[in-house]
Amino acid sequence: MNLPCHKEAFILICFIVYCAESSAPSPSLQRNKYNNSFHLTRSTRTRVQQLLRKYKKQQLGDEDFEDRSRQLKDLPSLSTDFYSWLKMTDLERLHAAFLDMQAYWNMLEWKRRQLEKEEKEQLVVQAPQTTLPQSIKHVQLDLRDLMRQVSSQMTYVKSSVTKPVTAPVLTLLKLESSSKTVWDSRVEGYIILRDLDLYLTKLARDFLLLASKTHS
Repeated sequence: MNLPCHKEAFILICFIVYCAESSAPSPSLQRNKYNNSFHLTRSTRTRVQQLLRKYKKQQLGDEDFEDRSRQLKDLPSLSTDFYSWLKMTDLERLHAAFLDMQAYWNMLEWKRRQLEKEEKEQLVVQAPQTTLPQSIKHVQLDLRDLMRQVSSQMTYVKSSVTKPVTAPVLTLLKLESSSKTVWDSRVEGYIILRDLDLYLTKLARDFLLLASKTHS
């Protein structure tokens, strides 16, 4: 009986098992990533709510302004079929979230540039306080950080699946205003921030659900 050979084979098997376990995504690590995304989503939503109040006061003249009847076609849908969501893979959920956040980032960029152009045309002398375009930029930076987290999570999840998924890329879309008047244009900015607030509420819930279904 050749014991040395059996011993070498056993060591080789242990090494293979160790490598397989090391390369597999750790449920606890992935759960922590989802929890981190949840907290970043909540902090981003807080900033959006502050910006929304500021925007309504400065652009619409009423901090309590509300209009739920208007929609923008370029914004992601806020309605989600929960049972369809449950049937999706984690990778599909993350990819969908990335695309939705990218859409909001683009809309904010479009509105920010529009406001900056208006300020230049009106030769507005700004006070030392933060301007609306600057506040929008801060929200965009938060969204970009969140998108980077989601992109990292996608890469992490992809290591355990064989289905190819195209890596998400942040792109700036050319958008055209559908507004007819200055008031309509201002309301468009309100709609973007209003829906982003609602979307981040939904996204935070999604991250909690993803974390809860990731078992150690």
